[in-house]
Amino acid sequence: MQIIDPHLHLFDLSLGQYDWLRSGNAPHWRDKATIQRDFSDADLTLSAPHQLCGFVHVEAGFDNDAPWREIAWLESTCALPFKSIGCVDITLPPSAFAKQLAKLGQYQSLVGVRHILDSDAVTLLAMNTVHTNLMQIADAKLIFEAQFDAQDTGAVNAFIRMSNALPTLRLALNHAGFPPPEKHLEWDKNMKALAVLPSLSVKASGWEMSDRHYPLSTIQDRLTSLVTLFGEDRIMLASNFPLTLFRARYDELWHDYLSLPYSEALLTKLCNENARRFYGF
Repeated sequence: MQIIDPHLHLFDLSLGQYDWLRSGNAPHWRDKATIQRDFSDADLTLSAPHQLCGFVHVEAGFDNDAPWREIAWLESTCALPFKSIGCVDITLPPSAFAKQLAKLGQYQSLVGVRHILDSDAVTLLAMNTVHTNLMQIADAKLIFEAQFDAQDTGAVNAFIRMSNALPTLRLALNHAGFPPPEKHLEWDKNMKALAVLPSLSVKASGWEMSDRHYPLSTIQDRLTSLVTLFGEDRIMLASNFPLTLFRARYDELWHDYLSLPYSEALLTKLCNENARRFYGF
């Protein structure tokens, strides 16, 4: 199968800052050393007959003050077709944010931007400045990539209010809102509420962030729930490489995905067509 991976990260530790990746800085993962090295698109290898035909690179803290540097590096080094999601600070004054967005927009691979919301989602999404800046993202026809815990009902409600106020803003939820391997009723309820938003698509990945041994059977359960709620056309399977290495090799993860008992037509949507359409390959 031809695969498009819609969520991964590449590193050049000699060029980028990556403060979160440095020893001694949060997050304090015991296995952080697994990913404390350079990664390029040459590391994205799959077993035949599967082939990676494109990917979406999501900002990785290369330089949050000058986020266009990361995209310039990618465009000068990557051999595979790719799209990029740049880092932005949605709390900037709107005039400064407009300049940041314009600078990022000079790069042909750019299709969207991300500001990690996490536990600040409720506070951030209530700010008038943030609302104005999100409107600028919509006006630029870019995607806003949102990352927060979908078990946080307050964050989910704030996100829904924001989306309803900005119906032209295209949205992607990173890592499916971190579905827990157990005790998932709150996640189920909140994902049902999010599924009503027509502008929202979901990237299913980041399993290792909840559990380094996240069972494949549970991935199947959560994925089946997502397809039931959002339909077949708004869900994308992704890797979160290289963080997926905490759980499995890159090729092992995609082998797991493609072994799920879904029809070939559905797997093609989840592993290629939906990402191709959403990100404009």
